[in-house]
Amino acid sequence: MPKSFNLAAVSLKDPRVAMRGVIGVLLAANLAAAIVAFKPFGGSAADLEAQRQSLTAQLTQLQARVARNRQLVEKVEKARTEGDSFLGKYFTFTGSTGEMIVSELNASAKEAGVKMGQATWNREPIEGSDTLEMLTTQVGFEGSYANLTKFINLLDKSPRFMIIENLQAAAPQVQAQAGGRGMPAPATGQALNVTLKIDTFVRASAGAAS
Repeated sequence: MPKSFNLAAVSLKDPRVAMRGVIGVLLAANLAAAIVAFKPFGGSAADLEAQRQSLTAQLTQLQARVARNRQLVEKVEKARTEGDSFLGKYFTFTGSTGEMIVSELNASAKEAGVKMGQATWNREPIEGSDTLEMLTTQVGFEGSYANLTKFINLLDKSPRFMIIENLQAAAPQVQAQAGGRGMPAPATGQALNVTLKIDTFVRASAGAAS
C-alpha cells in the first residue's frame, strides 16, 4: 500500500523548496515597494491634480519665455531695418563722396553769397567697423558775417549727415594811413575769412577710389 505524501514535511526537508519560498516572499515585497514608490497606476486624484498644476505652470513659463524672445527678435530686426534706412539716406559710397561734398558746399556757398576756397579732404577708417569710414573736409570761405551765418544754417539743414568739427574765423587786416602811422581799418563791413573742418561718414564699397 503506497505511503501518504506529506507536503509540509517535504518543504521543510528540501532546502530548494524553502529557498524558493523565501525568494517569492522577497519578490512580493519588492513589487509592493515599487508600486508605492513609482505609483504605476497614476496615484490618487490629489497627486494627479498637483502634477497637472505643475505642468501647467511650466507651460506658462515656457510660453512667456518664447514671447520675450519673439519681442527681442522683433526689436533686433526693427533696429537693423532702421539702421540700414539711415545709412542709405545719409551715407554715400566712398567712390564719389569727396566730389559730392565739395559740390554741395559750393552750391550752399553760392546761395549764401559766400566765396569758397580750395578744399582738401582725408578719409580714415572708423575703429570697430569694416564698412564705415569718416571723410574729413577742410575748406576756407570768405564773406560777410550775415552771409556766413546763412551759409552755416544751410549746412545745418543739409540732408547729408555732416558735422562741423572746427570753425576758425578771422578778419582780414587792412591797414590805413593816419598821421604817418599805420592804423587798423574799422571792422564795420569787413569780410570774414572762415575755415571749416567738416566730418562726414561714408560706406566703403568694393573697388572704390581712395
